[in-house]
This record gives sequence, C-alpha cells and structure tokens, in this order.
Amino acid sequence: MADVNRGNRPLSPHLTVYRPQLTSMTSILVRITGNALLVTGILVVWWFLAAATSEAAFATANGVLTSWFGDLVLTLSALGLWYHTLGGIRHLIWDNGMMLELEQAEKLGWACLIGAPILTLLTIILV
Repeated sequence: MADVNRGNRPLSPHLTVYRPQLTSMTSILVRITGNALLVTGILVVWWFLAAATSEAAFATANGVLTSWFGDLVLTLSALGLWYHTLGGIRHLIWDNGMMLELEQAEKLGWACLIGAPILTLLTIILV
C-alpha cells in the first residue's frame, strides 16, 4: 500500500467558504422546485384516482384541493412550475454555450426570479 501522509494534506473547501452567488442559488432553486413538483404530481394523481374510484373518494380529494389550503398549494405549485420551466430554458441556453458570461448569466437568473411570479399571476388571472 502506498505511504499516504494524511496529516499535511489540505481539506476540501466547504460551502461556508464560498459566498452564495445568484447563478448557484437559482440553479439550486431549479432542483428544489423540480422535487416539489413531484408532490404536486402525486396530488394530481390522487385526484384522478379518486375520480376513477368513487364519488365519495372524489368528493374528499376535490374538497382538499379546492379548499384554501389546496388553493395555496396549487398556487405555489404553479409558481414552482413556471420557475422550473424558466430555469430549464436557462439551462438549455447554457447547454448551447450561450450567455455564459457572468453578467448575462445573472440577467438570466433575474429573468427567472422575476418572470415566474409574473407568469404565475397571469395564470391565476386567466385561469
């Protein structure tokens, strides 16, 4: 086995060493919204299964989803869906090697952060 001197090796930098940047925070938020949308998908599947099962099951599921709590969850889900979509478009732009300079990348991040609430409000108004 190789003689490894573990006492003099530098440690890897930790998250506390780095200052949070807009581009990294918005990328992390894309991943968070993607996972949160799984919960929304489960709620929608529950609603469909309840509709296919019985009238009582549908009344329960529909009651939950149309309550104030359900409205809140679905509104936040719309916000998450719009943000995740805009973030995905931003990543596709980056995958094509465009807008990778810091100033342009930050503009894309702000576009996602500002665009998602605007698109959510438009969705609420139109739907």
